Amino acid sequence: MSETGGNDADFALDHGLLRRRFARAAATADGADVLAREIARRMDERLDYIRIEPKRVLDLGCGTGADLPRLAQRFPQACVLAADFAMPMLARAGQRLRDGAPAPGLLRRLLGGKPAPLPHVAADARRLPFARGSLGLVWSNLMLPALDDPLPALQEIHRTLEVGGLLMFSTLGPDSLRELRDALPRTAGERVHRFIDMHDLGDALVKAGFADPVMDMEMLTLTYSELDGLLSDLRATGAANAAVGRPRGLSGRSGWAQARAAYETLRRDGRLPATFEIIQGHAWKAAPKTTEDGRSIVRFQPRPTPR
Repeated sequence: MSETGGNDADFALDHGLLRRRFARAAATADGADVLAREIARRMDERLDYIRIEPKRVLDLGCGTGADLPRLAQRFPQACVLAADFAMPMLARAGQRLRDGAPAPGLLRRLLGGKPAPLPHVAADARRLPFARGSLGLVWSNLMLPALDDPLPALQEIHRTLEVGGLLMFSTLGPDSLRELRDALPRTAGERVHRFIDMHDLGDALVKAGFADPVMDMEMLTLTYSELDGLLSDLRATGAANAAVGRPRGLSGRSGWAQARAAYETLRRDGRLPATFEIIQGHAWKAAPKTTEDGRSIVRFQPRPTPR
């Protein structure tokens, strides 16, 4: 499998380590997640051009819940659900909801506009605890980079979406953090997280059963006064390299000194760049063409009534 990660050791991730890192990041992610906040804004703008009125919305990989108020505001009549695999993240999301996210629809009116907690559940994206066809929209902002193979999660999302339901997602492409990747020594394995190519992600969407996937890519560059600022943000958000084959350490002080010197050559106007390849997309769950046992489904339309 070329870049989808399922059979490529370079993409194999230590999921236990990921869970521990994201659990620790619950206390530090807010304020360090400027990239995720900007992408959420852009994802929300895309919904301006998509006609959908879901009854149930899932924020999959919700983190500390920063996107939940946005979703509750856009879909005031919907039940907004939150899911993440790190319990401390969910606890922070629940607290955010209690502190001020608006309650949707009738519940908001009954409570006189007071905040109300929204449902949030611990869940692995590859094994979602939701019934088939129970969701109208799945929103996933930068959850996919935590998967070494996106296909099982996309299949689960497809299963839980109703016919006509929408997956709206963002992820990072292979050119993300290219400056850091080039600055660090490449002996004994990749030192920077590997990211799945947009075309392979599109193939996985189709294989999972989605219809008409639409994706685009753009480059976004953050700048830092020092390299330590970038490294601190990566640690604070739980986004440090979690590859199974990652090398440990940088050969002491000399290794770090060489990496810092290499990165320093990129400084422009007093700032160091950190480039991210942003992939955004959406895909619909179409009516099935076959039954689960492989038989074709033939749909008959009623004859028009003679006038």
